[in-house]
Amino acid sequence: MADHEADEPETEPAMVAAPAHAAEVEPVAVEPESPSSEAEPAAAEPEPVAGLAAEPAPEAIAPPPAAPEPPRVQTAITPPPARRRKGLGALARRVAVIVLLVVLIGPPLAVIVFRFLPPPVTELMLQRLVQGYGMDYQWRPLSQISPAMTQAAVASEDARFCTHHGFDFEAMRAAMAHNERRPNKIKGGSTISQQTAKNVFLWPGRSYLRKGIEAWYTVLIEALWGKRRIMEVYLNVVEFGQGVYGAQAAAQHFFHEDAADLSPDQAAHLIAVLPDPLKWRAVAPGHYVAKRSGRIDRAIGTIREDGLAGCVGR
Repeated sequence: MADHEADEPETEPAMVAAPAHAAEVEPVAVEPESPSSEAEPAAAEPEPVAGLAAEPAPEAIAPPPAAPEPPRVQTAITPPPARRRKGLGALARRVAVIVLLVVLIGPPLAVIVFRFLPPPVTELMLQRLVQGYGMDYQWRPLSQISPAMTQAAVASEDARFCTHHGFDFEAMRAAMAHNERRPNKIKGGSTISQQTAKNVFLWPGRSYLRKGIEAWYTVLIEALWGKRRIMEVYLNVVEFGQGVYGAQAAAQHFFHEDAADLSPDQAAHLIAVLPDPLKWRAVAPGHYVAKRSGRIDRAIGTIREDGLAGCVGR
């Protein structure tokens, strides 16, 4: 018995008493950890081992240089054909309108102005001045010009002056027939009205264009001036010699007279040179001019007796 008891431990292990305040502590509830929104810190880079040199970082390979751009060539922008045709058409219409206005308004306006005012100068006067012939131009109203000048002009240049309306078609046909027979000696069929229109408003020379414009001015002066004004302007601007224009300048230059005092013979000599005043002379004329002036002098009586210049009046 003793032995058995001896085998058992002498004492039981003592129970460790809990602190007195342990029973009063409430258990703390541990909430489950929510995933953090912050990223975890990156792992630390390994520190270089002492004694070992750090390897250089590999250099970046540069890309090959880009090829140079070719030079830009600026070219004119050509409008489409349709647009170009439209622009040309508008320009042509604008030019046509301007020409139409000039043709329709310009000549009548000039004719109206010279219905009351003497023409200051003509294209022929300026041309002769440049050629060195000078210019002696003295305007006189028809009432201060001898009636013999009017009668001589009608007898020589336009026998139907008082009956036609600017154009003598019978004289034109006769001139055409004469020129066909004798092409080396051209004869004109222009009336005094046509010659006045040419002398005042147009340039010297022969062309279909000038003839067409001359016809338009002839119609205008016949309508707006009348026969008396046409004859008055004609006798004042017509060329009688080198730089000599009008009856007054011619009477003084060749006869030392005033235009109002010219005799029929003197008037016939002046009118006789009109086809070629730069070549023919009114004083001491050649055989042809003397013969021509004689015919005109004799015709003056017929013009006066038959009243063929009556539309002009005194």
